[in-house]
Amino acid sequence: MPDRNDHHHQPAASHDAAGSLNPNLNPETPHPETTRAHEEPLGSLFDDAYALYEDGKTYLEAEVAFQKSRASYASRETGSGIVFALGALAFLHLALIGLVVGLIIALAPIIGPFVAVAAVVGTLLVLMIIVGLVARSRFKRVSQAFKGDGA
Repeated sequence: MPDRNDHHHQPAASHDAAGSLNPNLNPETPHPETTRAHEEPLGSLFDDAYALYEDGKTYLEAEVAFQKSRASYASRETGSGIVFALGALAFLHLALIGLVVGLIIALAPIIGPFVAVAAVVGTLLVLMIIVGLVARSRFKRVSQAFKGDGA
């Protein structure tokens, strides 16, 4: 019969880090002699590094393919957008021609046909000169910004 003073007892089970009951862990016993470093050879570190390299390479290849497809999509959409913008400008041009012809026809009975043509064309030439001078001043600003750059 075991004596009351007998200190040979079964080690108490304790909880592991996850909170589950683990009978092999006992706070009274020292840590096990072997660790994970002892279980796996040093080659495992190289295997992990090589796997990381391969994963990085795969990620880079996937990213390059994604960016290529994105650039291809953007160029196709930009090209079709430019075509439609040019079509819209063509229709705007036709509308402005119609406006000019209509102004000439409307002014012809009031001031005569030749004076109506001269008035409409002269007004358009003045507007063209004003817009052209504004455009030239903007281009000069840009060229002056790059003159002192040394590039």
